[in-house]
Amino acid sequence: MAKPIRTREITLTRVYDAPRDEVWAMWTEPEHIKQWWGPDGFSVGSVESDPRPGGVLTIVMVGPEFEETMRARYAEVVTGQRLVVESVVHTAEGEPFIDSGHTVTFRSLGDKTEVAVSARASVFDPAGLGALAGMKAGWNQSLQCLDDALRGSVDRQIVVMRILDAPPPAVFGLWTDVSHLERWWRPDGFTISVDEFEARPGGRWRFTMHGPDGTDYPNLVVFDEIVPNERLVYSHSNPADPSDPAFTSVVTFDEFDGKTALSLRHVFASGAARDLIEEKYHTVEGANQTLARLADLIVEVASEA
Repeated sequence: MAKPIRTREITLTRVYDAPRDEVWAMWTEPEHIKQWWGPDGFSVGSVESDPRPGGVLTIVMVGPEFEETMRARYAEVVTGQRLVVESVVHTAEGEPFIDSGHTVTFRSLGDKTEVAVSARASVFDPAGLGALAGMKAGWNQSLQCLDDALRGSVDRQIVVMRILDAPPPAVFGLWTDVSHLERWWRPDGFTISVDEFEARPGGRWRFTMHGPDGTDYPNLVVFDEIVPNERLVYSHSNPADPSDPAFTSVVTFDEFDGKTALSLRHVFASGAARDLIEEKYHTVEGANQTLARLADLIVEVASEA
């Protein structure tokens, strides 16, 4: 095989609130792989999985105006403990394009499971360098999708993502500095006033959205988890109307070739609660408009600097 022009290796670890046999099944059984495999914005068309040494793993990935088949083989299988998967993609001329592989280990932590993923990819053509750039972001998002599947939240959440032209530390700062937040956190036609803001676990963020028709919309956010430059988790409720379903938001900041692949998840107690909030407040449209405003602010901040 020809010498690759570049190789990248990453290692990620995540703890799931599920027993090891359940997590193992999510990685090896076709009906479960289909629920979560791939980053945000993609779905799985079909899966073939034969988890034994030499067995085939084939996954058809479907994205916006995009479909690609991953053909791999299981190089090593230790049931409940370890998976090694290898894949080589060739050009139409039969030359190597991308040679990749990943090793997954599973360790019980009481009723939970620690999953460690070590992934490697080598590219033999400059056209494949984009795959290396998005490698860490793609795996991080996929592991979050696995968490969604294990928690049963796939059908009761809203997910919005955007690539932002700044590295994660810069974007994270725009989420956690109220002086910046006031400049972009709102959909089109709205303004915002902040009454309280403390970005720490247990800290509160109280603010009011002022609609274009003069209607005020009070909001209460409580930060549950803050991992600088990587992750925010917070609980959201409407203090003025308890009939509005509360939800939990998960924001992830993944490095993508010097930029940030940002994903925003709103997780509800039920699909009905999600549908109610979406119908009443047009949450998806509002979130997309808000993230577009964040993208504009990034350009403004860069020019100010």
